[in-house]
Amino acid sequence: MRKIITTFTASSDPLFVLIKSLTKSEKRQFKLYVGRIGGNSDAKFLQLFELMDKMKSYDETIILQRGIVTKTQISNLKAHLYKQLLISLRLTPSHQNIRVQIREQLDFATILYQKGLYKQSLKLLEKAKSMALDNEEKNIAYEIVELEKVIETQYITRSLETRADELTDQARALSQQNVLTSKLSNLSLQLYGMMLKTGYVKSDTELKEVQAFFEMALPEYRLQDLGFREKLWLFKAHLWYSFLIQDFLSCYKYAQRWVRLFDETPGMIKQNPVFYLKGLHYLLESLYYLKHDSKFKKALDKLESLKQDPKFPKADNHETLLFLYINSNRFNHRFMIGNFEGGQPLVDTVLEGIKSPKYRIDQHHVMVFYYKIASLYFGAGDNDKCIQYASKIITNSSLKTREDLMCFARILNLVAHYEAGKDYHLEALLRSTYKFLIKMDDLHEVQKEMIKFVRRLGDIYPHELKREFIALHKTLKTYENDPYERRAFLYLDLLSWLESKIENRPVAAVIQEKAKVLIR
Repeated sequence: MRKIITTFTASSDPLFVLIKSLTKSEKRQFKLYVGRIGGNSDAKFLQLFELMDKMKSYDETIILQRGIVTKTQISNLKAHLYKQLLISLRLTPSHQNIRVQIREQLDFATILYQKGLYKQSLKLLEKAKSMALDNEEKNIAYEIVELEKVIETQYITRSLETRADELTDQARALSQQNVLTSKLSNLSLQLYGMMLKTGYVKSDTELKEVQAFFEMALPEYRLQDLGFREKLWLFKAHLWYSFLIQDFLSCYKYAQRWVRLFDETPGMIKQNPVFYLKGLHYLLESLYYLKHDSKFKKALDKLESLKQDPKFPKADNHETLLFLYINSNRFNHRFMIGNFEGGQPLVDTVLEGIKSPKYRIDQHHVMVFYYKIASLYFGAGDNDKCIQYASKIITNSSLKTREDLMCFARILNLVAHYEAGKDYHLEALLRSTYKFLIKMDDLHEVQKEMIKFVRRLGDIYPHELKREFIALHKTLKTYENDPYERRAFLYLDLLSWLESKIENRPVAAVIQEKAKVLIR
């Protein structure tokens, strides 16, 4: 287990962050690596490593006071230590993946070529090329072919004529495949960038703009001619496009094809475990939007099984993603079926994981978890705890989180205060919530209606509340199936809450009743 001090995340020093990310075995490997190089046992970079390893937060003053290095030398010494750490990590068995192994063979072949040992170099290159092609590492394969072409011009054999044709054909095919992959990956990245910058399309005009961009940027292809890598980027591009236009059925279709692509070529799971995890997560996300309970449970079971699967690659990044994806989707499943009771063990697991040095959870994902926890408590009727976790989001001034998350955290906080009967806070909350909502750059109609309701809530007499709830419900109901408005109800089921007030029933009972009808 990593011994990471929580304060180190605030440090921006790359060397310090790298040292604090090392496991005990990686630190031991580094010291063994240094010891194998003669004369390094007392090297200054090793002394610097041992000092920084003991520090709770990066402080250059302490380093200079120890006399290990002068102020003018510290930059060079840190750069040297950083390089030595990377070399040591590269030699660690756990980091010896296929891509590193192929690169290593290419490096060895280059050294042999420079020594004039052409035959030995070509033999290594042929082996490396086979590994690259088998593992869809076509960029490296193209580099290998280009080096083979260079060597063949200097190492004359009887088969040079046929060999030249063979290498030329390989280079042409790989170049075409790499160009197509580049276009598809560029399109996928651009669509993802649109999602981060502007979010889902909010009007017919935006929809037409995104559709036009996608059709223009999507390169021509024949599916039967695509390899694993090209198909993966193709499915990714379609998935992001489907999310942008809120076509959740297509999201499911392409997420399913993404996951199936890995399942049909299990060797690629070991090579690209992060992409496999993300594919499963997007599959679950699309099933959550579609309210398909049986398929959701099956996909979640599959994701959870990877934690115990000895064949699935073990790494810090994989462990963190598994923690995020499994627990996030456990919350979503509870919301989907309206199961708000008995969720405390899940909350405890998440809170423990957030604090654990085993998982380096960024602040954005922490806030998302807090919102899910607040929503779970709200559904369970524990409004005080709902307020506690919604407030963590609202008061986090150092975090520039998603505006939509901040918006609904404030609305949820306001509703929870109302439900808890905390009238002495309501007036101030009404003002702050109203001010926040009107400052939002891109309001949905649902949010605009909430502004109107919040603005006049303070002037409504108790005996008039039911009438106002009915009026707001009638207005919001018109947006329930609107393609540009319906996502607002996924953040906070305002309709079910209003129905619970109108019918004088617990909100969980209303959601559960709907779930029996909606989920498949």
